[in-house]
Amino acid sequence: MKRYIIPIIFYSLLLLSCEEKVKPPVSSTGIGGEVPTQESWDAKITFTDSGKTTGILRAGHISAFAEQRMTRLDSNITVDFYDENQRHTSVLTARRGTVNDLTHDFEAHDNVVVVSDSGTTLRTQDLFWVNVTRMVHTPAYVDISSPTEQIQGQGFESDQSLRHYTIFKVTGQQKPND
Repeated sequence: MKRYIIPIIFYSLLLLSCEEKVKPPVSSTGIGGEVPTQESWDAKITFTDSGKTTGILRAGHISAFAEQRMTRLDSNITVDFYDENQRHTSVLTARRGTVNDLTHDFEAHDNVVVVSDSGTTLRTQDLFWVNVTRMVHTPAYVDISSPTEQIQGQGFESDQSLRHYTIFKVTGQQKPND
């Protein structure tokens, strides 16, 4: 009997000394109070199409809601976009966003900034990316700065690399030549 007491004491001490390291619960709820089916912290997700990288997303916190077929991103998000030849085209930053899990359309909200590799910077509060067309748009106020112009306006649409864009209700102007 004595030979069983020492292992029992050893395993008891071992169990008592274990510490569980789990992230604290986050009060993420969806429409109607739905609880996320999956959550990730400090996540990095790579998006591909036919084996080619189309984007890399980083977020401090990601909550997936299966019933709503929606994924919520928060805690500062960054998305690097790549063209069909896997060349980096632009980077988007925002405080929060959502992804429609069916269409893979993406919404970015709060302090949205897109910087293209061609030198164009877009600033707005809301930006919507449509997966099928690879286009971005917003009805919100935009401020665009490029090497040749500084334009503000209400409403905007463009390709994701910000090379061909249209601003609705323009209020800015071209920069003078130096």
